Amino acid sequence: MPSEASAQTMEFQTEVSQLMKLLVHSLYSNKEIFLRELISNASDASDKLRFEAVSNEGLYEGQSEIKISVSFDKEQGTITVTDNGIGMNKDEVIANIGTIASSGTKRFLESLTGDQAKDSHLIGQFGVGFYSAFVVADKVTLTSRRAGDDPANGIQWESNGQDGFTLTPVERAERGTEIVLHLNEDGKEFADGWRLRSIIKKYSDHITFPIEMEKEADASGEEEAADAEESKEIEFETINSASAMWTRPKSDILADEYKDFYKQICFDFEDPLAWTHNRVEGKYEYTSLLYIPGRAPFDLYDQDQKAGIKLYVKRVFVMDDTDKLMPRYLRFVRGLIDSNDLPLNVSREILQSNRVIDSMRNASVKKVLGMLESMSKKQPEEYKKVWSEFGQVLKEGPAEDFANKEQIAKLFRFASTKGEGEEQVVSLTDYLDRMKSGQDKIYYITAENYSTAKNSPHLEFFNKQDIEVLLMHDRVDEWLMSHLNEFEGKSFSSIAKGDLDLEKLGGEKEAEARKDIEKGAEGLLKSIKDVLGDKVDEVKVSHRLVSSPACLVLQENEMAMYMQQMLKKAGQDVPTSKPKFEVNLEHPILKRLENEVDDDQFKDWVNLLFDQSILAEGGQLEDAAGFVHRLNDMLLTFAK
Repeated sequence: MPSEASAQTMEFQTEVSQLMKLLVHSLYSNKEIFLRELISNASDASDKLRFEAVSNEGLYEGQSEIKISVSFDKEQGTITVTDNGIGMNKDEVIANIGTIASSGTKRFLESLTGDQAKDSHLIGQFGVGFYSAFVVADKVTLTSRRAGDDPANGIQWESNGQDGFTLTPVERAERGTEIVLHLNEDGKEFADGWRLRSIIKKYSDHITFPIEMEKEADASGEEEAADAEESKEIEFETINSASAMWTRPKSDILADEYKDFYKQICFDFEDPLAWTHNRVEGKYEYTSLLYIPGRAPFDLYDQDQKAGIKLYVKRVFVMDDTDKLMPRYLRFVRGLIDSNDLPLNVSREILQSNRVIDSMRNASVKKVLGMLESMSKKQPEEYKKVWSEFGQVLKEGPAEDFANKEQIAKLFRFASTKGEGEEQVVSLTDYLDRMKSGQDKIYYITAENYSTAKNSPHLEFFNKQDIEVLLMHDRVDEWLMSHLNEFEGKSFSSIAKGDLDLEKLGGEKEAEARKDIEKGAEGLLKSIKDVLGDKVDEVKVSHRLVSSPACLVLQENEMAMYMQQMLKKAGQDVPTSKPKFEVNLEHPILKRLENEVDDDQFKDWVNLLFDQSILAEGGQLEDAAGFVHRLNDMLLTFAK
């Protein structure tokens, strides 16, 4: 029994108080999820008991049957959820119930959308599900004792969700946790057997532990039940299927069952885009059920993001945040792997170097990549959704997974000079199929955005010769191309870097004509170099420009200017770049330069062309004011 004298009152964290107010506000029309969250917590506690009991069977305390029970009292207006799982001691109650990690709370609060269906699923993702109880209750009483502790070490936590909480030592014979919800007026509708059963079947049917409720008599047997109430022992019935769906044959599982299971274990409100269910027998035995979500999780680019694959051993849940079952570039994949070969007491250290884990990981990666490749061919519209949500993450693959680099590259999509605007729909296979006769390279350009790539002066020769160029404008692309050297025997070549062998691409006549022009332009090139000095490595006649007067060309292994600028802003040290400055001698501005006798005017023209070329590459001018001044002077000259 609780002891009033030993009760301890504590205040909630500020974030917790704010959280509960928002929960009540954002979930008032989707209240039923409170039961999903409490049962999910009970299932986790039961999993932990089963896991810890592998090395300490005494935790079962002579009762190895694990179950969850749900009951209600319509007259008292209460709902009770009980489990005989691992339970909690006082410190754990304070850590898990009385406080919340502020970072997780803030992310939850920031992620609320106002859409109640979406927000209800965010609760499970952020680990704040217990507090959903206050959507239907004006007081919650939690009583718990950790398995293995003395019955006198029970603890009771009670709160109205507003004025902090009270902790009271209690005696509790049973291990595990009991949560009593004292329903508010709006919540009393849930004190109903049929309603609770339907919610359990809807949200928690997959829970592998039996969820029991007291068996209710049907209408015809109500009188007999009432007469025998005192003498008859209470009967319970299991409401959920209480079976691991992934252990059933694929042929016995409906598509809707796969979708419902995904939503339940991943706390998502949308259907998955695809899934693969496999049972492997041989040297190692395991089952995998892997899903591609319909949308990117909120923490996709978070370094502390938890992995999405749950690890089971012989149907016993072991851990859900191991990053050893799927590489980082596939961190959006959700699901589970159930092994028959790992020990139940598997540790994170064992996972670091384990042949079973390596085998399951390698096979699972191939299954996921194969599923995505098949989708890209057979369901291109669905694959567009995958690429839109996860394309930039997939581009991390070649650097991380050399063995599967070619297969990963088949999944890539890019914008292109022959594509449909900014949308990334062109595959590398599409590009190869359209290559011109004599073309032996895959040409591309990286830029800060689509417009910069599309309007780059480097494209002029390729557009004239009708040669396709991939327009790469994701921030990850510059890094990607440093790890992706070729595809199906064709090497990649940036049209903005290094020397291009354009004669093979139909530029023989132009090349011969330029050689004659170059002989007479040595003086002009030297004068331009004298003006620019150490800003450039070389000034040369361009073979790639058609309508633009000049452009900058980086060394083949140099980082694009927009990327250099981005890293500098982030405080990174970036080697000084000395690009080549290419000029189009047939352009009117260059012809004017050839005849310019005023040295100051000549310098202004050269610096103006150089600054324009930097801007065209996505770089930043060191002297923007000087550029504007020179440009205005030029405009005034022409205005006279």
